[in-house]
Amino acid sequence: MKKITTLFSLVFAMALVGVSCKDKASNKIVADNVENATSRDEAQKLVPVMTFEKAEHDFGTIEQGTPQETTFKFTNTGDAPLIITDAKSSCGCTVPEYPKNTPIAPGETGELLVKFNGSGQNQVTKTITVTANTAKGSEILRIKAFVNPKNAVPAGPVK
Repeated sequence: MKKITTLFSLVFAMALVGVSCKDKASNKIVADNVENATSRDEAQKLVPVMTFEKAEHDFGTIEQGTPQETTFKFTNTGDAPLIITDAKSSCGCTVPEYPKNTPIAPGETGELLVKFNGSGQNQVTKTITVTANTAKGSEILRIKAFVNPKNAVPAGPVK
């Protein structure tokens, strides 16, 4: 008798589940949730775009150990606030300074200062990787210089 009661209870429970699953899915949709999802999806399409005036700077010929610096100016040409989360150089001789975690509204400009200590010799190229909330996620900037050793005689005709 116990087996029949258990079997009957099991069949009854499955019948209830089957009835509730037959409800139309469209009746379960809440209109507020649809509106929230639509606005969320539209907001995700808005992204900042970091547009630099220049992506490379050439210091020209410098003497070894002579500190140099340049400013990379940029504009947020996108349609959402731009946030720079990091800026790293390819070596310790180059130090970037930037507006860390400061929202830059669409249309506004900002600056990234790069300091180079003048180390190395001959042709030197360094990269700065700027990490931001853009679609690409990062931008690459370059600085370069021809570094003459200290007390070197400049090339040219001998007098």
